[in-house]
Amino acid sequence: MKVKWDPRYSITDKIAADLMTIEKIRVQVENAQIPLSSLARIRESARIRSTHFSTQIEGNRLTLQEARDVVNSQRVAQEKARDGSEVKNYWDALLKIEEWAKELRPFDEYLIKKTRSIVEKGLRAKPSEYRSEQNVIRDSLTNAIIYLPPEAKDVPELMGGLVNWEHEARNKTPVPLIAALVHYQFVTIHPFYDGNGRTARLLSTFILQRGGYGLNGIYSLEEYHASDLQLYYYSLVTHPHHNYYEGREKADLTGWVGYFVELLAKAFEAAKKEVLTQGENPQDPVLLRRLDHRQKNILSMFASRDFLTVRELANNLGLSERMVRNIVNKWVQEGFLEVLDPSNKNRRYGLSEIYRQFIGTES
Repeated sequence: MKVKWDPRYSITDKIAADLMTIEKIRVQVENAQIPLSSLARIRESARIRSTHFSTQIEGNRLTLQEARDVVNSQRVAQEKARDGSEVKNYWDALLKIEEWAKELRPFDEYLIKKTRSIVEKGLRAKPSEYRSEQNVIRDSLTNAIIYLPPEAKDVPELMGGLVNWEHEARNKTPVPLIAALVHYQFVTIHPFYDGNGRTARLLSTFILQRGGYGLNGIYSLEEYHASDLQLYYYSLVTHPHHNYYEGREKADLTGWVGYFVELLAKAFEAAKKEVLTQGENPQDPVLLRRLDHRQKNILSMFASRDFLTVRELANNLGLSERMVRNIVNKWVQEGFLEVLDPSNKNRRYGLSEIYRQFIGTES
């Protein structure tokens, strides 16, 4: 029998107003005619910012430019190799989350454990196991206890309760509230020894994207969390006692929910402004409508590149290189891509001429 989680919170006038703003902007952006090349540029920039700021929150030392270099398969200084691996893993996890969201995958414990394993060890890692011992969050300067999570023996039931709540809430609770509450409860349970913060932010992204609040991946909520870390952490402290069993277990979460939806509304506002400054794009012709979501994603990448390798395609799609080779062979046969250097083992692929005409350069 799973523990039933029943979060306590209220919908204040401010929360209601922010939810209305989010909904309004979602419709506006969905109806905006955005050129593919502009959409690709905005999306890639948002993904890199999400990756950079989410890892920076946890102490990653790479600059935004260094994170961009890592994503583009460039090396960083040896003393920052571990930071580079963290960024690469988060990038891969973000792409995988986007793929799962498009597939409308259920929010379950496999998805949670696999997300955490990618964050910590990369795409090929086995799904992580929950912690088997207690862990403590301490102040890095004073060593004082900041938070004492639930005991390890309670973690499986608590996680089961969180998953069950999400399934029940899906048809009766606004998606942004579900994303906020999943984020909160996950970091409160603290089911893994490390990687909990990064995993929580990815899971809230999954909830938002799967529920139709991803805005085509053109905003970075992580950037807003990182802009005021003190407020981020303060909002998560919903009870003055540091022990989970002494108040956090049944705390009023209105403050956290208010913080989360206000930041989401700000992120949506910024994304809307960026989108509406782009030129109008005519209705996609028949050829474009035939493309699946992976092909459209790849098409947009060619706005700034003349060729792509299997590794770059795999990184973008969140798939193994072996799987991508099979997909790419099919695309070549269909006339979507063409091989630029057939004699080279590390082949480069270009967009066929018939599809290259749809990639424009905006000012």
